[in-house]
Amino acid sequence: MALTTSTLDDVIGRLADDGRLVHVEHLPARPARHGRPETPVDPALLARAGVDELWSHQAEAVDLLRAGTSVVVATGTASGKSLCYQIPVAEAVGADDPGTALAIYPTKALAQDQLRSFARILPSRSVVATYDGDTAGEQRGWLRTNADVVLTNPEMLHSSILPNHPRWGRFLARLRYVIVDELHVLRGVFGTHTAHVLRRLARICALHGTEPTFAFTSATIGEPARLAADLCGNAVTSVDGDGSPRGPRMFALLDPPVLDPASGVRSSANSETGAAVADLVDAGHRTIAFCRSRKGTELVAADIRRRIPGRADEVRSYRSGYLAEERRAIEDELAAGTVSAVVATSALELGVDIGGLDACVLNGFPGTIAAMWQQAGRAGRSSGESIAVLVAGEDQLDRWLVEHPHEVFSRPPEPAVVNLANPFVLDPHLACAAFEAPLSHDDERWWPGMLDDGVRRLVCDDQLRTRRRAAGPFAVWTGHGRPGTNLSLRSGSAGEVRIVTSDGTLIGTVDEARSHTSVHDGAIYLHRGATYRVQTLDLDGREAVVEPCDGDEYTQARSDTTIVVTGTESTRRAGRAELCLGSVEVRTHVTGYQRREVRSRRILGNHVLDLPLQRLATRAFWYTVDDDLVEAAGLGDGALGGTLHAIEHAAIGILPLFTICDRWDVGGVSIALHPDTGLPTIFVYDGYPGGAGIAELGYEAADRHLAAARDVIAACGCDDGCPSCVQSPKCGNGNDPLDKAGALALLARILD
Repeated sequence: MALTTSTLDDVIGRLADDGRLVHVEHLPARPARHGRPETPVDPALLARAGVDELWSHQAEAVDLLRAGTSVVVATGTASGKSLCYQIPVAEAVGADDPGTALAIYPTKALAQDQLRSFARILPSRSVVATYDGDTAGEQRGWLRTNADVVLTNPEMLHSSILPNHPRWGRFLARLRYVIVDELHVLRGVFGTHTAHVLRRLARICALHGTEPTFAFTSATIGEPARLAADLCGNAVTSVDGDGSPRGPRMFALLDPPVLDPASGVRSSANSETGAAVADLVDAGHRTIAFCRSRKGTELVAADIRRRIPGRADEVRSYRSGYLAEERRAIEDELAAGTVSAVVATSALELGVDIGGLDACVLNGFPGTIAAMWQQAGRAGRSSGESIAVLVAGEDQLDRWLVEHPHEVFSRPPEPAVVNLANPFVLDPHLACAAFEAPLSHDDERWWPGMLDDGVRRLVCDDQLRTRRRAAGPFAVWTGHGRPGTNLSLRSGSAGEVRIVTSDGTLIGTVDEARSHTSVHDGAIYLHRGATYRVQTLDLDGREAVVEPCDGDEYTQARSDTTIVVTGTESTRRAGRAELCLGSVEVRTHVTGYQRREVRSRRILGNHVLDLPLQRLATRAFWYTVDDDLVEAAGLGDGALGGTLHAIEHAAIGILPLFTICDRWDVGGVSIALHPDTGLPTIFVYDGYPGGAGIAELGYEAADRHLAAARDVIAACGCDDGCPSCVQSPKCGNGNDPLDKAGALALLARILD
């Protein structure tokens, strides 16, 4: 059922009746802008693609790719980004001297979805197939010698294709295009790993005599060409003028009502999301809702079914952890229009084709402006009208946006970054590259300014050995086995801890670096909607044994954290505070944990743990304030520690507004007199070994970052601090001490 103006007004009117509606943005329709490539596309090829003509950005991208210019297409959802590279690939495969193409997707599901699309547009005699962990052994050998287009993922490229590149000689010697889809998810540690994998690919292609053109596609992010160039090591041209049509859209910002003004407790965002989706479905509008956790997805879906019992069988939940066939069945139902509502995690944020939807409800701000538009774009994928509703959560970022609703719609998307120089990621990939072909000074092209130091570290670690020949020195792999066998591309840790039941059944895995806080003895662990209690954590064996339990309680680790400055690289002023960027070592000792009741959050017990000290060498930015500022803020004896602690929490909570990260990707330490700075200091550090580039972005945005932290504290109506302003769900000290009033007073002086 298509939405009409009156039904949109009805929906908005119901949301506004009780004051929950904060703001409504009206986004006008956008007409299509068509374009023609310099050399017309074969009409038969357009017919196979199901289009009569191309939109302007598609024509621009086709021209650039045909000319051998690497591009990143950063346009909106449903803007036909896939066609930008499918046309040049189809032309290359069907040429008299046929070429090949390698398409890389972040998930197997997305590759399977694109397989059908490729199969329609490629010449009938061509061979296109997925190459992933599910591909049978005998089929792999056949594909290496017969495939024209291979669809894979970064893990398979890293672990299977590149180490065996001589077997792929025929394919690589004709490789014309490398497609990298969903660029915006290639950030942080995963993006850094993928960047090194792509540079290894380009290096191996050069050995096989080819220099493929890269085609990236992305949802709207800041500076997409810079990220794409960092990933592949080549210059990349941005194509971001979206020529696709879009129907009119209404975007509503909804704030759950306050239930207890003193504590700041609000109505559940889960409940508000369920009510909004049920209202839309009941009115006949196909709706998608996004939740930030697996558990939230299941809770909201169950709530919707209770609210519309007559249509409960038309509601689906969708998240990672489902079997592949379960996800595929749901995707097929969505595409066929037989489902009225789907509640999903970000697993459906990516470009899987799920057909046209009328409405989208976001259960909490997804962390970045870029992700918000990506999710909201899942509705209104045709020229009809649509509505998006953002239900604000209770954390700092949501509260700030509620107080600044214009920022939701005027703020540019955040940039995503990778940290190529991170030695914890760089060195394993240099080892892999040396295994694939000896490293020489010529490889400085792929790792400029990083190669020599990385090789030196690997030689000292007895993984590489240098030798000489007439053309110059080179380094070869001398370690045991194949390097990178156990390297996880989505983790910054050296290894993972397996989570198993007493009979050995694998439940999941967790980064070794996070195991002390998430799967310690007695910890409550959530997986696929089920709750488990950790019986034992074996750090030497990297295994945590769990048993099922009820979901009435949760645990929160308590820890002591100290931080040591190991190098200061940049210093400047941020307001009246001094701001620094550099390297640090974070020393964390998990000393115990609290058990809390889920519904009331009351403490059920405190328990002591005996775990070894953890050391994290990473990157950080930090603020120092002098005694004059402290005195001017009127902070009494004993108030400074709680003041700095409150600012630290607010600053971490609001940081994703300025960097594409999650609050769980960073940590913080505040101390009234830090031995390395000699001053009251607030540190915000990158939570990954070696850093993922987050500290650098925070340093660049520090002035706006501090001002936003102040605003979110000032706007909160609670008395002494709550999760919406200065409390943190990950605080190792149980949110004690915190001084909200002191934080406001000191920030006012810093920003004066």
